[in-house]
Order: sequence, then C-alpha cells, then structure tokens
Amino acid sequence: MQDWWRGSVTYQVYPRSFQDDDGNGIGDLKGITRRLPHIASLGVDAIWLSPIFTSPQADMGYDISDYTDIDPLFGTLADFDALIATAHDLGLKVFIDQVLSHSSAEHPFFRESRQSRDNPRADWYVWAEAHPEGSPPTNWLSVFGGPAWEWDTRRRQYYLHNFLPSQPDFNYHNPAVQDWALSVLRFWLERGIDGFRLDTVNYFFHDARLRDNGPQPYAEALPPVNPCDMQDGVYSKSRPENLKWLERIRGLLDEYDARATVGEVGDAPYRAVRIMADYTTGKRLHMAYSFDMLGPDYSAKHFRSRIEGFFTGAPKGWPMWAFSNHDVTRHVTRWSDHGTTDAIARQAACLLLSFEGSICLYQGEELGQLETEITFQELTDPPGIRFWPDYKGRDGCRTPMVWDASALAGFTTGTPWLPIKPPQRERNVADQMVDDTSVLAHYRRMIAFRRATPALITGKTRFVDLPEPLLAFTRGTGTGAVLAVFNLSPDPHNLLVEGQAALTGPGLAADLAGRRLSLGPNAVAFLKPTGDQPISLRHTT
Repeated sequence: MQDWWRGSVTYQVYPRSFQDDDGNGIGDLKGITRRLPHIASLGVDAIWLSPIFTSPQADMGYDISDYTDIDPLFGTLADFDALIATAHDLGLKVFIDQVLSHSSAEHPFFRESRQSRDNPRADWYVWAEAHPEGSPPTNWLSVFGGPAWEWDTRRRQYYLHNFLPSQPDFNYHNPAVQDWALSVLRFWLERGIDGFRLDTVNYFFHDARLRDNGPQPYAEALPPVNPCDMQDGVYSKSRPENLKWLERIRGLLDEYDARATVGEVGDAPYRAVRIMADYTTGKRLHMAYSFDMLGPDYSAKHFRSRIEGFFTGAPKGWPMWAFSNHDVTRHVTRWSDHGTTDAIARQAACLLLSFEGSICLYQGEELGQLETEITFQELTDPPGIRFWPDYKGRDGCRTPMVWDASALAGFTTGTPWLPIKPPQRERNVADQMVDDTSVLAHYRRMIAFRRATPALITGKTRFVDLPEPLLAFTRGTGTGAVLAVFNLSPDPHNLLVEGQAALTGPGLAADLAGRRLSLGPNAVAFLKPTGDQPISLRHTT
C-alpha cells in the first residue's frame, strides 16, 4: 500500500542503547534484530533507526564519515541486511536516519575540500572569507554553542557548521552535492529500506548572500542558556531553495514502491508550523516530524493549537507527532507536575495515539520510562558538557533500554556506555510483560485500538470547546466516529453527554452513568455514538 505511512505508528530505536550483543557496552545491529519481536508485539507499523553509519562518534553518529557503510560499533552491512529481512518478516517497515545537511570533518570530501580553494571539491562545503578585521562572515551561532563558523588555517577561510566544528555543512547551492546526496539515498533504497528520517531537514541551504540573522521577536527576563536561541535564524536555515531540493528527493522516492520520508523540522515555534506545511504540501516530504509537543506544556490549549494550526496551514500536508525522543527530557518526567508517573504514562499513550497524523514512539516510552539523573562526570553529550548545569544535555534520555531488573538490565554483559540506574531498572520489560495492568500492556491495548479504529487513522479532527484542563475532540463521522475526552489534571471533573453514547477502547478512570461522564485524575474516555445523532459534551461543576 503506497500510503501505509499515513496514520502509522513508528518506534524509534536509539541503536547505542537498545541491545548490546557483543558485550562492548554499546548497542548493535544484531542486538536490535534479536529484540525486534518486542517491537512487533506492540503492534507498531515501523521502526526508525538513529544513525548507524561510519562515524568518529563526536555527536553519537550524527557526524558521518562514510554514508554507505555501517560503523563497526554497530556491525556490518550484512548485519544490516539481516535486520531488514527480519523486520520485514515481522511486518515492520524500516526508516533510517539520513544526516545529509552536514558530514563529519573526517569525511574524505571535507578533507579534500579544505586542502585548497581550487580542488575538485573546494565548493562542496560552505566556505567564506573573514571580515577585514578577522571576524566570521556572519553573526550566525551554532546550535551547540559558539559561532557557527570555524577558521581553517590551510584555506585561510571560515567554514560553516551549524552544530559541532567537526560537523561542517555541505554546500547545497552546488548541484553536484545534491546529486551525490541522491546517490546515497538510492544506495539504501536499493538495500530495501522503506523510508528516511531526514535529520535537520530545514538546514540544507544557507543564505548565499551571507546576511546576518536578527534577534528573536520576543523578549525574555534573562537570555536563554544557549545564545543561539536569541537569534531568528531566517538566513542560516529554512531557506526557500529547500523546497526544490525536497521535490528532487520526492522524485527519487517515487521511483520506488511504498517508500516514505519524514523530515525533522527544527525552528522557532511561531514559524515551524508554516515550514511543516510548506514541506509536506505537494510532491515534497510525506511527513514532517514536529517538535511542538516535545516541551513542558501539557495543556488542552497547547495540544489543540498545534493540531489545528498544522491542518489549517497544511490541509493537504501530514504531520508526525511525538512526545519523546533522543534529544529531549522524557515526557513522563517533563510532565510530572500533572499527575503520577504511571497516570501520565498511560494518559500520554491515549492522547498521542488518538491524534490526527502519524505517531512516533521513543524506545522505553512503552514502559513509562523516566529521565535518568546524570552527573557531570557521566556526561558524554557535547552541549550538555558545554552548558552544564543549566542544561544537562541529552544523555538522560539516552540511557540503555531496560529489559529486566538485573544490574545490567539485560542490555549488555559489559560496561554500558551510559549508566543504568535503579529508577530505570524498576521499569523493565520482563516485569511488565507479565502484568496486565502495566504501562506496557496499556500501550499494546491502545495501539491495537488505534489500528482497529479507522477514525483514529484517517478521521478528521473536530475539537470540543471545554475549559482547561479538559481536552476533547471527535475523530471521524457517523457511526464510526470516536469522541476522545481527556482530563489533563489530577483533579476530578464531570461532563454531561448530549446524545446516545457508550464507552469504548482502553479508557482510564472514567465512568459513564446515563448522561453523566465522570472523569477521575488523568482520566481518558473514548465514546462512540449508539444512536443516529452525533454526541457532544457540556461541562458541569
């Protein structure tokens, strides 16, 4: 089916931390392959593998030195082929991360490019002259701290890096770079992958005139931890030339059956929705991965505004929503003020899996896994080290998957690359597998409910006007419609149901007696119409 991705559920695997089968403390492809039945048992449609390609690992694989081979840390191309075959046998599609906006400084192309100003790849990366007094060409700042320009003594020029200095940016104004990038995608398509997660998809092009960025159009009492957040990056990213490039990518994928792309759109919240709309309208990306729900806001207003905002701006576009990933604090920890850990974990599953769009779950999310408390001595993440202690980095969400309650959590026989601590070991697969009341069991029920309910896959969303902390919306129409109701707080609330209705699906702490819908702490109710008329809600005290 060509549009299998529409409404799909993808499970993100962070390879370093999923399963280590060779005992070196770092996860590998053979380990992932062995654990694929766990992922398949959840009922998801696909997996997404974070980068597994040859890399110096300065940014945990997001700095690639060979785009068509597997890093020995993770295995071999044969191991990758075996993973693909096993996944397909289990009914799982496979997305792989593609980090094409920048490479590692160890990539042969960059080594050649920095040799001189007139070699065959001299303009494959973004080089620029210093200002007369020696300062960088623009005021652009790196996401990982400091200027986005690094001086190179051989060329006597600056090169652009939006992330680490060891991650130079490709020059996509050069058509040869675009052609090469398409050849990389074709290589993996020919190996049987089902799609790409395109990292930093709005960073491919920079302003060719090298204009300075202005300030963000809001004022804060104090500057942010990272001064990069003070800039409005209209010239360093999200350039209009990106649209034609995305059309070239789509043209390549359309040569193959049932393949898909999802792009990571990282930009200011007030602009991200428009970019997601532009990038998924027409023959561009199939889906845009949203950052909008990866922050601290756990309110009905926020969730409603993000979903309505996207589909208003992109009625023919398609989002992918997520609550957690390898770059942000795990959501059950972020939202801990709104209920107990298990209550938030279960409610979040119902919430996310009832949204219109495609869904991405992050490994361990199905266990209600918590953020790990990491000390400075345990850090490996470059921005965490740079901005400690006000920003503690991303290691806390990247600690190994917990398969059992043993000291090494069934993850490795060696020393894990990040620590596995008691609060995480308490939330393990083995214990939850045999507990029908566990978060894991709830995720399986909710995913099965979504898959069995067409309205939750393709039905349009119509929100109900209710006061905070109540969120309600209908998906679909007629007798197949589902009305989803959420109490986003630990305090009870009551609603009156207008029309004939019955509870359905894996609800939580909700009871329907006649017309009265009682919502306990962090309750979830799914209602289906039992009569000919649509159902609606009215708030009561």
